[in-house]
Amino acid sequence: MRRGLTLAGLAAVPLAVLGVFFVLPVLGMVSEGFFVDGHFDPAGVAEVLARPRVHRVVWFTVWSSVAGTVLAVLLGVPAAHLLHRRSFPGRRVLRALLLVPFVLPTVVVGVAFRELIGEAGPLGFLGLDGSAAAIVAGLVFFNVSVVIRAVGASWETLDPRPAEAAAALGASPAYVLRTVTLPALRPAIVSAASVVFLFCATAFGVVLTLGGLRYSSVETEIYLLTTNLLDLQAAAALSIVQLLAIVALLLLTSRLRAVPDPTQARSTARAPRPSRGDWPGVLATGLVLVLVGLPLAALVVGSLRVGDGWGLANYRALTTEGSRQALLVPATDALVTSLRTAVDATWMALSLGLLVAVVVSRRSHSRAERRARGLLDGLFLLPLGVSAVTLGFGFLITLDRPPVDLRDSLLLVPIAQALVALPLVVRTLAPVLGGVDDRQRQAAASLGAGPLRTFATVDLPALWKPLLAAAGFCFAISLGEFGATSFLAREDHPTLPIVIFRLIGHPGAMNYGMALAASVVLAATTAAVLLVVERLRVPSVGAL
Repeated sequence: MRRGLTLAGLAAVPLAVLGVFFVLPVLGMVSEGFFVDGHFDPAGVAEVLARPRVHRVVWFTVWSSVAGTVLAVLLGVPAAHLLHRRSFPGRRVLRALLLVPFVLPTVVVGVAFRELIGEAGPLGFLGLDGSAAAIVAGLVFFNVSVVIRAVGASWETLDPRPAEAAAALGASPAYVLRTVTLPALRPAIVSAASVVFLFCATAFGVVLTLGGLRYSSVETEIYLLTTNLLDLQAAAALSIVQLLAIVALLLLTSRLRAVPDPTQARSTARAPRPSRGDWPGVLATGLVLVLVGLPLAALVVGSLRVGDGWGLANYRALTTEGSRQALLVPATDALVTSLRTAVDATWMALSLGLLVAVVVSRRSHSRAERRARGLLDGLFLLPLGVSAVTLGFGFLITLDRPPVDLRDSLLLVPIAQALVALPLVVRTLAPVLGGVDDRQRQAAASLGAGPLRTFATVDLPALWKPLLAAAGFCFAISLGEFGATSFLAREDHPTLPIVIFRLIGHPGAMNYGMALAASVVLAATTAAVLLVVERLRVPSVGAL
């Protein structure tokens, strides 16, 4: 009874926050689809789903997500072997740089690709601007680092003895890979592929900036139906379909997620240097570097181009409102707003995530307690299974009346961003807390230490680096969050991704140059944060 009350007490605050800021908005979104003028109208949802455009949008979302996932896995798995199982100078910096695209603002990724493949870009002759191929390339750019980190983290923990035994018995490297290594990595690969498909299916800024009017995913269609056409019922109907599909995929992912074996030996030997047999990893890593480097290089070069010359005029213009009053506030003010919002979102996500991680990581003493902890773990992963656009839409239609009226609150955006980052915090901290020997806590308690003293002396020494790494990741994700923020940000307090999207939507060379410069500033800030995270070297970070 005492353990049950403790469990309930620790989970009470996170559950209340999840109920108000996640369950309530989702239920409000569902009601918009099924209830019109207070009357239950399921036929309206059926009518929306029968539209030919909806069929095209759903089909494009499915096949582009499959293509992006397959390419990300084909490039990411060999690159993971080179970057996590081989030792060479600059490996840590390279891993950090390849992780940057995952937390780059999606609108920045779209701007970078447009600068690369647009008519005036270095690859403009390929005619890829506004094509489906450009969208798929953007999805791979954005998600290949997820495969590298997730599979690489699992590869680092593999017991090397089975592969060594097979090689000693005469098996070729290819046969060892096929019969020993890949079967051991299969859960991690399938889990990473499922998560990448989830991210591709809910991609917003990439499709919005690269797809134009020709291509639209379910995510961008919800946005357009809400903001341009004011068809809330159609937007809610699509949100319901997307929610059901994503939650089903999330449940599948949770079953296939690799669970490390605590008895498995981990090699402590120094990683060998690359050899001739590592050519697939070298080739894949080189292709990933080209895929990541070319758009970012084009972005930097474009931001320095001023008319027929070069200079920093685009960066100096960030202190203005742009030409033809494109902005209400300068981009520099938007950067300050983004930084303040990121700080608020980070402390919110860390506070909730730490409580949840403590609850789900403690050893269970009964089947009922184990099920309760598993249920709580699944509940707090739900924000990962709902797109940011759907979450922002739900906030917009539900948190606008007493007792929860946050329409004019500056905390609305950081709350939404904290919910987006919450699953990452839990997945980073829970494995670390679960790995602490429970006997140390029992020994501290037997010596008279209370729960807080026990946490400070036993858990905190093992937790502080992952906690700082999770804070860095939350901060970077908040800086670049665009989906929910596009619904919730106030006109006089926009974040930098919102400003970038507004600038590329207004005509004028000055506005476009400012968008490129602001994108470089945002990307550089994100990269600096990620270098700190890699310095802390927490393998579980980013490995959802």
